[in-house]
Amino acid sequence: MKHQPYDLIGDIHGHHAKLLNLLQHLGYARHGSTFRHPAGRKVIFLGDYIDRGPAVRETLHTVRGMVDAGDAHAIMGNHEYNAVCWHTPNGAGGWLRKHNAERDGGHAVTMAQFAGLDAEWVEWMAWMKTLPMALDLGGLRAVHASWDAAAIRLIGGRSIMADDFLHLSATHDTDEYLAVEVLLKGPEIDMPAGYHFADKEGIARRKVRVRWWDIPEAAQVSHLAMPEPFDVPGDAALEDLRRIPNYAPDEPPVFIGHYWLPPQRERAPLAQNIACLDYSAAFGNNPLTAYRWDGERLLSAEKYVSA
Repeated sequence: MKHQPYDLIGDIHGHHAKLLNLLQHLGYARHGSTFRHPAGRKVIFLGDYIDRGPAVRETLHTVRGMVDAGDAHAIMGNHEYNAVCWHTPNGAGGWLRKHNAERDGGHAVTMAQFAGLDAEWVEWMAWMKTLPMALDLGGLRAVHASWDAAAIRLIGGRSIMADDFLHLSATHDTDEYLAVEVLLKGPEIDMPAGYHFADKEGIARRKVRVRWWDIPEAAQVSHLAMPEPFDVPGDAALEDLRRIPNYAPDEPPVFIGHYWLPPQRERAPLAQNIACLDYSAAFGNNPLTAYRWDGERLLSAEKYVSA
């Protein structure tokens, strides 16, 4: 079977110049107000278009322009989801996502770029609500953080365009909340009692974001950590290991972003059918990364492109 070829692009975070550079490097050219590949390739954007970078508006216009023209698909990232919750009243005098600096995630940068453009921001919020949380095209899959078939089944055809589902998804410990968390942010498990680790900012944490493939029958929590394992004692509870989605090696290739892989890390699949395309392009001069998919079931390091 001949597959539509796709170029999958990781987290942009408002770095429009990097996006244009990567599209040009991949062979896309301006076509009216959008970009198109002369050989008919299409892009799949893996979420996190907003926050942190200097050109969020321009990024949104390019991504949406390509989607509207039929030259791309775009899925939801946790930053788009968080933005919707940040701006949605919870009905009790607050917001679905609390407003505090620790949970800002760079959103103040986005809002500064939309100062005085309130009506336009409302339109972008409506567009972000339409983004799917997972994309299954048969030969390949795309999700922002982790592919969990049970979470996808639970969500079904619902989307955060519906207020009832949006509120359920933002209410801690509901099934909807847990499903959205695993798809957009990845599974987490607790360190055993008495153990913690320091995150990249030196903050003591007890929850660890973990991988969701090749899960052993027993392991230290820290050895499962994403994006990089570390070595702090403490074995994972068996019930925690069993609830982690465990993507099988014979399933279709799946592409993700989200995990801030170190920029110096080799561009290569995480598993034979799993590719992460977030190599920290939101920081400094780190380039954006894409994968050129041409129908293969086994992914290859040779298909990665950074520019």
